[in-house]
Amino acid sequence: MNAGQALADLAAVSSQIDGAVLVRENGTLLASTFSDDGRSQAVAAHARELLQAARRSSAATGRAELSQVLAATPAGAVFLVRDGERAVAAVTGSEPTVGLVFYDLKTCLRLTDPDTSAAREERETAGAGTSERARERHEREADDE
Repeated sequence: MNAGQALADLAAVSSQIDGAVLVRENGTLLASTFSDDGRSQAVAAHARELLQAARRSSAATGRAELSQVLAATPAGAVFLVRDGERAVAAVTGSEPTVGLVFYDLKTCLRLTDPDTSAAREERETAGAGTSERARERHEREADDE
């Protein structure tokens, strides 16, 4: 699935996400749900900064690199999930369902990776109703939590 479609599906199934960007690890913007290019670029730049901070933190502690980051304030939160050379960052309102947002972001990344079976399956079933199926699957998973 291409990056733009994956983010569109993410926005459709996750009502807690106000906006999201898909970036390369160096901060290059691949896709965005924001209509304003300036906002897209700003969130991509902040995602790059979070990735760099996570890398520095891991190096300083001698631990494995972080694959997910949550920065929360009383007004809202920024989530970041990294998978190899790509990352997805999302902005939410206050008090998001943390596990569900992380799950949605990981799914988005997996669907944009051409080497995963989930991405292949999604491409094979692509067409009318794909977003509806994704929405239904998301609702079932949310009910299970």
